[in-house]
Amino acid sequence: MLTIEDLQSITLERQGLRYDASFGSGKDAVYQSLEQLGYLQIDTLSVVERAHHHTLWTRIPDYETSYLDELLEERQIFEYWFHAASYLPMQDFRFALPQMLEVRDNDSHYYNADSKVMRYIIDTIRAEGPKRARDFETQAKKSGSWWNWKPAKIALERLFLQGDLMISRREGMQKTYDLPERVLPEAIDLTIPTPREFASYLVKTYLNAYGWTTLKQILHLKTGETIRNDVRDVLSDLLEEGIIESIHIKGYPPVFVRYDLLGATAGISTPEIRLLSPFDNAIIHRDRVKQFFDFDYRIECYTPKEKRLYGYFCLPILFGNTFIGRVDCKAHRKQKQFEIIHLHLENQLIEFESWAKPFAERIKQFVLFNGCTSLKVSQVSPSNKTTKLRKLLEGLF
Repeated sequence: MLTIEDLQSITLERQGLRYDASFGSGKDAVYQSLEQLGYLQIDTLSVVERAHHHTLWTRIPDYETSYLDELLEERQIFEYWFHAASYLPMQDFRFALPQMLEVRDNDSHYYNADSKVMRYIIDTIRAEGPKRARDFETQAKKSGSWWNWKPAKIALERLFLQGDLMISRREGMQKTYDLPERVLPEAIDLTIPTPREFASYLVKTYLNAYGWTTLKQILHLKTGETIRNDVRDVLSDLLEEGIIESIHIKGYPPVFVRYDLLGATAGISTPEIRLLSPFDNAIIHRDRVKQFFDFDYRIECYTPKEKRLYGYFCLPILFGNTFIGRVDCKAHRKQKQFEIIHLHLENQLIEFESWAKPFAERIKQFVLFNGCTSLKVSQVSPSNKTTKLRKLLEGLF
């Protein structure tokens, strides 16, 4: 009988968090990790290194931020929407088509773009080649222009969401748009999946990424009886074929576990410290993490300052299978100083000596990854650990 600890270990192994370099090294490891994780959330917040880079750095010790841009230009990955703006493996492109069609056919739920501006943007890119958003911003500011920047920005986003434009390259957060026929590989499958095929894609994506899943996770942000029924049917077929097994643990929702992973539940002999992005694939399904890891995590950057419990941009701290706390931090890039604004230690059952030095080493690596050369520790809770940790951490540089 599987235990909660077994389920934790399975997920962390599939997520590439049990061992360093689980996916290998270099750019190949970036593609391997994206293929297994299913998607990689893109985020614009830069309090520390942006989420898509942070998530990969956590799994790939020699990760470089240029790798994603290169894979995008090589047409191995593409940008679209999973539950949020994401990078996805190009092989999964056809499963983005239903949402593109939904956007195209439904004006009431998406950007209400000016059709004249949309036609102008498409015609300009077709005639002149790939364009950045700023190219249209410049055009809108010309004397006598019949449109301004805001309608163009809305039109670009609408054209992207409905699949009439794709992002062909990036320079940081600056996107370049082009026509799909000039971006997609020649052999790409453009067959629109049936609802049942799409349900199968969702189920298998989660099973591949986590090793096991729940009905709630598969249906995250998905509505309607059709998708719910199709997902249930796919799970039923996989159970009948012996590919998955349904596990019931008292006090927890039913979980569906890949049969081939049932024996891969050995404990971690040397626990590793991981500093996770708030948008990391392993932490993004908050209910799952709360239920199965006993860690109640919410990002508070969207919460009014007076209502925050932990800080603006806290990173979960994972030690082995256990979340031992969270750290609110900020990279002051101009000063090249990394600040630990508030380190919250929450699991007092784990001995300080067992995690403190590995934590310090991981912090040092993260400071360097963020382009900083010094470290400041402002606050630690509980306060009785402040002196030891400040000495240990600030002594790294």
